Amino acid sequence: MKTKLFKFIGTVMLLMPVMLVANDHKVKSFLKDAPVPAGAYSLIITGYDWGPSVNQVILDMGETVSNVNAADFEVTVARSAEGVEMQPGEQRGERKVLFAYVSDEKGIRLESGNHLTLTLLVGPDEVLSSPIKYVFKEGQGGNQWIDYKLTIVNKASDRIWNTEKERFQPLVDLFDLKGTYTHEDGTNLTYASYRPEDTLGSSPLIIWLHGGGEGGTDTSIPLVANKATNYASRTIQQLFGQAYVLVPQTPTFWMQSASGEYTRGETNDIYNAALMGLIEKYVADHPGIDTNRIYVGGCSNGGYMSLKLLLAHPTYFAAAYISALAYHTEHISDTQMATIKDIPIWFVHCKDDTVTLPEKTVVPFYKRLIAAGAANVHFSYYDHATDLTGFFGGAAYRYNGHFSWIYSHANHADFDFDGNPVQMNGKTVTIMEWMAAQRK
Repeated sequence: MKTKLFKFIGTVMLLMPVMLVANDHKVKSFLKDAPVPAGAYSLIITGYDWGPSVNQVILDMGETVSNVNAADFEVTVARSAEGVEMQPGEQRGERKVLFAYVSDEKGIRLESGNHLTLTLLVGPDEVLSSPIKYVFKEGQGGNQWIDYKLTIVNKASDRIWNTEKERFQPLVDLFDLKGTYTHEDGTNLTYASYRPEDTLGSSPLIIWLHGGGEGGTDTSIPLVANKATNYASRTIQQLFGQAYVLVPQTPTFWMQSASGEYTRGETNDIYNAALMGLIEKYVADHPGIDTNRIYVGGCSNGGYMSLKLLLAHPTYFAAAYISALAYHTEHISDTQMATIKDIPIWFVHCKDDTVTLPEKTVVPFYKRLIAAGAANVHFSYYDHATDLTGFFGGAAYRYNGHFSWIYSHANHADFDFDGNPVQMNGKTVTIMEWMAAQRK
C-alpha cells in the first residue's frame, strides 16, 4: 500500500511542471484574448480656407513612451447629427494617418511622454475631416457642429481609443465666446471677442460680420466656418500693433427684413440698429479701443451689413473691408453714395460668384464710388477662388466662386480693379496692411 502511495506521489510530482506550463499557457491565452480597456483621445481642430478640420488626434497612453510607428495606427470616424441626413460618403470612413510623434497632452512634441499625437490628412475635399456640416432647415441653410466620433486602433498591440476627452482649437480658444447683448427694441445678439494682451496705449478694433450660414447662438460657428479666427493670429495682430476683434452673430441672417424674407437693400433689415448698439456698447466697455481706428468688414450677408452700417453711420468707421458684397447697388441713391465716398473701403470679389452676382453688386457700386470722387477705394477682383496654400492643387483647384473672403482672411489681396498693385508711399500693400494704416 505504501509502495503504491509513493508511486502516485512521485507521478504527481513528475507531472506538476507540465500542468503548471499548461495552466500558464491558458492564463496567457486568456489575457491575450481579453478585451483591452479602451483609452481616451483629444482632438485638435484647425481652421482652413474651406472651414474647420480635425487634423490631429492625441492619444492618452497611460504610460511613458519614447517612440511610435504611424503605420501601426488605424483611425476611423463616424459623423452624425440628429435630424440630419448624411450621404454614405460623409457618414463614416477611414482617416489617413500621415505621421505620428510622442507628445504631451496638448500635442506638443516631446522626446518621451505619456501621449502620442497622430497627424491626419485634411483637405477641402476630405469631407470626413470636418466636424461641422452645412444643413438646410426650414428653407435656411447654416453650419452646425455634428457628432464626430473617432475609433483609433493600434494594430500591433490591439489597443483601442474611442472616448473623446477634450478638444483644442488653437485660435478659437483665444476668443471669449460668451458675449450677449440685448438692444432696446428687444433684439438679442450673441458675439465672440478677442482682447489683445500687453498693449501699449489704445488699440484698434476689427469687426467681422459673418455670412448667411453662420447665424444662431453658437458664437464659435462664425469663427470657424470661414477662418475668421485669423484676425487674432500673430501675423495679422502684428500688422495692427495688437487689435481687438469683435465677431457679432445674428440669430438668423443679417439680410432678414421685417417680413422674414431677404432684403438686398430695397427695404430695411431688422438687425442693423441692434448691431450698431452692440458695437457702441462694446467700445464703451473697452476704453482701450482707439475710436479713430474702428474697422468693419464681412462677407456676403455680412458684406451687406457692413455697407448698411457705413450708410447709416458714415462718420463712425475708419475703414471697411467687404467681400462677396450682397447689397444691390440699384438700391443706393446718389445722395447716399456721396455720404460714404470718403470712407476708405477695400472690396474683394470673384468674377464667377453665382451667389452675389458682381454685375449687380460690387462692380457698379465700385464704379459709382469712383465717379463720385472716392480717392481711397480699392477692389481686388479675382477670376476664381483658388487654393492659396498650393497643397491642394494651387491655382488649378477652385473653390465655390462665392468664397472670395478667403483672400481677406489670408491677407492675400494686394491689387486693384485695374490689375495694378495697391501702393502706399511707393510700396505695394496687402488689404490688412492698408487697413492698419487707416485712421479717421
